[in-house]
Order: sequence, then C-alpha cells, then structure tokens
Amino acid sequence: MNVFRLTGDLSHLAAIIILLLKIWKSRSCAGISGKSQILFAIVFTTRYLDLLTSFISLYNTCMKVIYIGCSYATVYLIYMKFRATYDGNHDSFRVEFLVVPVGGLAVLINHDFSFLEILWTFSIYLESVAILPQLFMISKTGEAETITTHYLFCLGLYRALYLFNWIWRYYFEGFFDMIAIVAGVVQTVLYCDFFYLYVTKVLKGKKLSLPA
Repeated sequence: MNVFRLTGDLSHLAAIIILLLKIWKSRSCAGISGKSQILFAIVFTTRYLDLLTSFISLYNTCMKVIYIGCSYATVYLIYMKFRATYDGNHDSFRVEFLVVPVGGLAVLINHDFSFLEILWTFSIYLESVAILPQLFMISKTGEAETITTHYLFCLGLYRALYLFNWIWRYYFEGFFDMIAIVAGVVQTVLYCDFFYLYVTKVLKGKKLSLPA
C-alpha cells in the first residue's frame, strides 16, 4: 500500500467520523442530506459484497466493515433517532436521476459481465455523483455549517489522494483501471468549486455561503 492510498483512506474515515460526531454531539442532522447518505450506504453495500467471497487483508476487511457500518449508522441517525431535525424540504434532489442512469451504465460498461462485477462497477459510478444531493441542499439553503464543510473537504481530499494513488500504481505497479480513474476524476471535479470556497472562506473564519 502506498502513502496516497493510506492517507486517502484516513481522510475518508475522518470525513465519516466528523459527520457522525457532528450529528451525535449536536443531536441534530440539520444541513445534512439524508439522500446522499443513503446513496453512500448503497455504494458501500454493493462494492463490498466480496466480503462474503474473498479475503485480501485484515486492514482491507476492517475498513470495509467500518465503512458499511458507519454509513448505515448515519442513515439511522438521520431518518430514525434525530428525524425531527432532518430538513426534508431542502433535501429534494431526485436521486432516481442518478441511480437509474448509473445502473444502466454499469450494465453496459464494466470489466466483466458478472453479478458482483456489475455491482462493483455500479458502486464506483454511483460514488462519483453521490455527493450531489448534499451540494444541491447547500445551494438551496445558501450556507453550510463549518463542521459540514470540514466533512465535505475530507471527502474531496480522499478522492484527490486516490487520483495520486492511481498514478502511483500505474508507474510503479503497472496497474490501470479506467473505470475507477474516470469516475474518480468526475467526483473530484464536483468538489473543485467547493474546495475554492473552503480555502477562501472557511479557513479564514468566514461562513460558507453558496448561491441559491
């Protein structure tokens, strides 16, 4: 494992922990898109079904279990425990416009036309756009809490580090996965505008505001 993948994984884990702590400590899921969290839960579920069929390493297995468990814990906190604080009116992105095309694309473009491989491909494509309901929600409300922006920044950093991971693997291991790379680039591009606002406003102590 190279340093880019390790720091990418840690950044991803940090994002998940930041979000869970935010919800639990504030006893509120205000400003959090439940739809994005459901999409992430679907992403991890469909990607890590190989937990039942193969073992790579203890680290790999532990991270997969943590991602799946935390994603469902987040969905539970939003839709069950702190449901009264959930802003469903602003979390109005039509996720079917993401899931249906992504599902069709996974069937058409994949590495191998098998059940697990199609689900893995589906998870890669879906993860690249799963954050859109959250970004859409922020654009509708016009602002985001600082802790939410830290969560989004860590997620974006994770994807950016994984791009460097793929470059490293190509040059030093000869590994190249076009599906994962293209999806990762798309996902990173979605964060670019947010990164600019994060650096110019949040890190200077200003409140993040986005045009509605």
